[in-house]
Amino acid sequence: MRLIDTEGSEPELVHETNTTRVWVMDSIAFASRTHAGDVIVTGSHGGTSAGEYAADFGVSVVVCNDAGIGKNRAGLAGLEAVAAQGIVGIAVSHHSARIGDGSDTWSSGAISYVNAAGEQAGVRTGRPVRDEILALVDRRGS
Repeated sequence: MRLIDTEGSEPELVHETNTTRVWVMDSIAFASRTHAGDVIVTGSHGGTSAGEYAADFGVSVVVCNDAGIGKNRAGLAGLEAVAAQGIVGIAVSHHSARIGDGSDTWSSGAISYVNAAGEQAGVRTGRPVRDEILALVDRRGS
């Protein structure tokens, strides 16, 4: 059994404007309702449970790992579902960032998937997630 180091697993505020905060965390489970309206960048997969957390917490943008996408697009299912609630769902490629590592997602993640709400907001695949998140925050009127 491998012990997991939880030091530094608390959400880290990486960007803040008058209207938007961007948080990085290893797991979406570290988010809470205090993050309502915020952008959260996680190392979690983008499956159904991740979408449920994002909707429950009322975030405006959620970034996850595509986790290889998987059978029936399971690694993206939660991100696809939250588009109906106007939540921007973004996945980074599992080839670009380690699953479960929010910092690596933020610093190295390349976008492999954007839900319909994200497409409407102008988020593009193939781009560094950090660049696209900062541009999105700027477009929204930081």
